[in-house]
Amino acid sequence: MPDWEKRFRAPRVSLPDWAQDAPERSLFVSNASGTYELYAWDRATGEQRQVTDRPNGTTDGVLSPDGEWIWWFDDTDGDEFGVWKRQPFHGGTDEPAVPGLKASYPAGLAIGRDGRTVVVGRSTDEEGSTIHVVRGAGGPVEVYRHPESAGVGDLSHDGTLIAIEHTEHGDAMHSAIRVLRPDGSVVAELDDTKGGTIELGLEVLGFAPVDGDTRLLVGHQRRGRWEPMVWDVASGDETDLALELPGDVSAEWYPDGSALLIAHSFEARSELWRFEPATRALVRLDTPPGSVSGATARPDGTVEFLWSSAAEPPVVRSTSGGVVLDPPGMRSPASVPVEDVWVEGPGGRIHALVQKPAGATGPLPTVFEIHGGPTWHDSDSFAAGPAAWVDHGYAVVRVNYRGSTGYGREWTDALKHRVGLIELEDIAAVREWAVASGLADPAKLVLAGGSWGGYLTLLGLGTQPDAWAIGLAAVPVADYVTAYHDEMEALKAMDRTLLGGTPEEVPERFEASSPLTYVDAVKAPVYISAGVNDPRCPIRQIDNYVDRLAARGAVHEVYRYDAGHGSLVVDERIKQVRLELDFAERHLNR
Repeated sequence: MPDWEKRFRAPRVSLPDWAQDAPERSLFVSNASGTYELYAWDRATGEQRQVTDRPNGTTDGVLSPDGEWIWWFDDTDGDEFGVWKRQPFHGGTDEPAVPGLKASYPAGLAIGRDGRTVVVGRSTDEEGSTIHVVRGAGGPVEVYRHPESAGVGDLSHDGTLIAIEHTEHGDAMHSAIRVLRPDGSVVAELDDTKGGTIELGLEVLGFAPVDGDTRLLVGHQRRGRWEPMVWDVASGDETDLALELPGDVSAEWYPDGSALLIAHSFEARSELWRFEPATRALVRLDTPPGSVSGATARPDGTVEFLWSSAAEPPVVRSTSGGVVLDPPGMRSPASVPVEDVWVEGPGGRIHALVQKPAGATGPLPTVFEIHGGPTWHDSDSFAAGPAAWVDHGYAVVRVNYRGSTGYGREWTDALKHRVGLIELEDIAAVREWAVASGLADPAKLVLAGGSWGGYLTLLGLGTQPDAWAIGLAAVPVADYVTAYHDEMEALKAMDRTLLGGTPEEVPERFEASSPLTYVDAVKAPVYISAGVNDPRCPIRQIDNYVDRLAARGAVHEVYRYDAGHGSLVVDERIKQVRLELDFAERHLNR
């Protein structure tokens, strides 16, 4: 078995979630069965048990604070539309978790430590966003409804306060916060988008874990990047932590409420700190260079975190030393380190991450692997896909274009209205560097990506037809207008924010940003893979694009599979990578 395939097959685990009032009980996701599913872990006995077993996998799960129940989201073949179910921690029959609530897209869930209160966020095309409260044995009671996107943020320790994020102002990229009582009455509001011209977002990070404590940890963008502050929802007092770290900062409470666990992301790497508000002591925790994908503070004061680098596969570690959760089975082969490149672009310096085969000299066939989101970023973290290309002799370049997170609010928000075109300007600047530096063979440049990266791939093939030798687009937006009409409501709201309205209101912007507009200019062979149940990049709009390619005899291949926005089945993921590698080999004449 080649190394690239071993990386996909090697057992993986997520950062274990744990029950606040039963910390020896944990829940995590693993691919040990060949499909990503939920697993229960009793730390006291060491027993691990597979909780879910579905053909297309399960990753959305929550452990109740008392550790008695595992809640998991039951959709249909990856379509993300379904209901919450629950199962006893030590096994038993699944049952509807909230009888009386119809199927929907999930929009947050909070289970109270009082053992009585559950808050469920939902969204549907017909109802918009709704939030329901369940108290004891009673049925769900609606406490919030709005056509725009909204979701559950957190429930206070004593179950008396509910924090929600909403976008009633119509800007899906920048949420406001409202705090409700369980009866739906409003306690407090926090909104940094007031006035219509200030585009600052807020996010709920969590209530203080103490009964009667009305402090809410909130993320804000008031200084041009994400930072935490403490908002007392009862008094209205705001305490800006002002940590003076250069990158984006998030935080969560230590279990006793005495300190904050700080996650700091800067220039594609991340690190952890402990901050004590009473003394303002900020102490860096010992984590290796690379990326921390998640972290949690335990009751004994230790911190568990999921760490990896581009060269080293992910592992769950503890600040107490050693590995927390080490799944049995084959070990994932390492890959090569990532190199940082900074390129001057039309909107400022662009950060790119480069990998190439050890000892290789250019020019090399080069894959531009474009990340999704768009509000996401590539980091110095392990990724089996790019490592597979490196194993086959390719250089891999990943670009944190304008629209990416981690480089300040202005960088993230820059793509509005000229959606897709802004990102491709940055990708083009890095492409020119790759060729001029001698890294990339200009005749063997591959544009590739999934989701938003797949969208940028198709748009780039049409707007830069002479720049790319082939294109590989996974679960892409291909026909923006049809995608808008078919996609889930939350993404419609995001598109209205990005483009300034609906296709009927701003048709020229949708046309300028749609790959379908430029399909007849595409020269490079195109490979497209798509999930037939995808609610984010629905299949009909991909078929429209493919039909246009076929009508003029353009070289293309399409692979459709039975899943949603990507697959949770290991064999399916390997198959898709193998098909992409084969397509590239044939059309690059290697």
